Amino acid sequence: MALSRFARGTSRWLALATAVASAATIAAAPGASPGAPGAGDPYFPQLGNGGFDALHYDLGVSYDPDSGRLTGRTTLTARATASLSSFDLDLHKLTVDSVRVNGRRAHFGRSGDEIRIRPDSRLRRGRTFTVTVSYGGVPKPLSGPIVFGSDYGWMKTKDGVFVACEPNAASTWFPSSDHPGDKATYDIRIDAPKGLTGVSNGRLVSSGEAHGRSYAHWREKRPMATYLATATIGKFDVRTGTTPGGTPVYVATDPTLPTGKVDVYGITSEATDYWSKVFGPYPFEETGAIVDDMPQAGFSLEVQSKPVYSAVRSETTIVHELAHQWFGDSVSVKQWKDIWLNEGFASYAQWLWAEHRGTQSAHDAFREEYDALPAGDDFWKVKVADPQRDTMFSGAVYERGAMTLQVLRERIGDKAFFKLLPAWTAQHRYGNARTSQFIALAEKISGQQLDDLFDAWLRTGSKPALPGA
Repeated sequence: MALSRFARGTSRWLALATAVASAATIAAAPGASPGAPGAGDPYFPQLGNGGFDALHYDLGVSYDPDSGRLTGRTTLTARATASLSSFDLDLHKLTVDSVRVNGRRAHFGRSGDEIRIRPDSRLRRGRTFTVTVSYGGVPKPLSGPIVFGSDYGWMKTKDGVFVACEPNAASTWFPSSDHPGDKATYDIRIDAPKGLTGVSNGRLVSSGEAHGRSYAHWREKRPMATYLATATIGKFDVRTGTTPGGTPVYVATDPTLPTGKVDVYGITSEATDYWSKVFGPYPFEETGAIVDDMPQAGFSLEVQSKPVYSAVRSETTIVHELAHQWFGDSVSVKQWKDIWLNEGFASYAQWLWAEHRGTQSAHDAFREEYDALPAGDDFWKVKVADPQRDTMFSGAVYERGAMTLQVLRERIGDKAFFKLLPAWTAQHRYGNARTSQFIALAEKISGQQLDDLFDAWLRTGSKPALPGA
């Protein structure tokens, strides 16, 4: 993520109440227990769910821009990690019409943003099952201090919707296990009025228009965190092709935006190929961008395979979001407190890009940032290794995270450092990782003990001394 710097009727509620009451009367199956309502992340205790591992989401969403109404049907394929009498999914505000488990109607109830689902028979540990949820309503974005004070999630635009969900807003538009520790593959089908284009992750399987509607089916074959899924809809000019290195490119741009001075397609192609040399092979089937007229969103986001830009088209923002395809998308955090593994690395990539361009060395960029911030500045009070929920996207996570990497580079030398980066992305490709694992790999590759460095730059609430000072 980058800163832009930058009722339903009474009968429906009665049906829901009946389902809740019925669920309460069913005793837990012998040897089975409820799945946990959250994955246990300290920052978001109710996000994600316990008792199962998400494998694949098949999402179908139909959207009416005039009313703002979304009608959806999600089928999740998952594997039970415990013998389950019930389990939860995350869904914010939207009304659930029906739930089926393995094709059979299941009882369900709501508690805040949790759907508690009770199948008619226990789900045995190790068995794969499906849960299909039909739902609808007018999605509402989340807000608050977390994402620079901006709204985020499902955000209505003049001609459609801008969907950018980090860290906890995937549940504003589909039921899910909404935590990056539970990644899955996706099929996403988007239905919108004729003349609009639905853009999502991965490769376009099929598209067309019929009966006054447009349809698009996208498939992401690589594991993806829920917050990286998108179904952005609007009027777009689309350009496709391949990078010089052979990676397919798909760039969708809102034609109402000024042309600007930055060639989004060209920079996306160039940066994808360059990062493939520095960070290891590009991890996804397609690269690209979605550039939409959404000034209310004060950020851009590293949506998997196609970052979304809220009219932000600076070269540094593009290279930042593309670096996230490795750091954040392919290698995702195990818990949100490790967010510097995403933002510090993508911010450092901006320094590497300037170095690549010959405009400024990463060393000089580091010293410029370091010298500009006096020891008493609040910037240094943020402990980057655990920045706390409401300040998880503070400037220190980005910039002090980048500083940590430059200090590491100067300590272990370029040979070891540029061996470390692709080794990290290869070791945890399509998975999740912690800060402790990065430190362990850095020590293994460099042959040095590095606790003092990471303690000073990630874990202290004060300005570290420069190495050798």
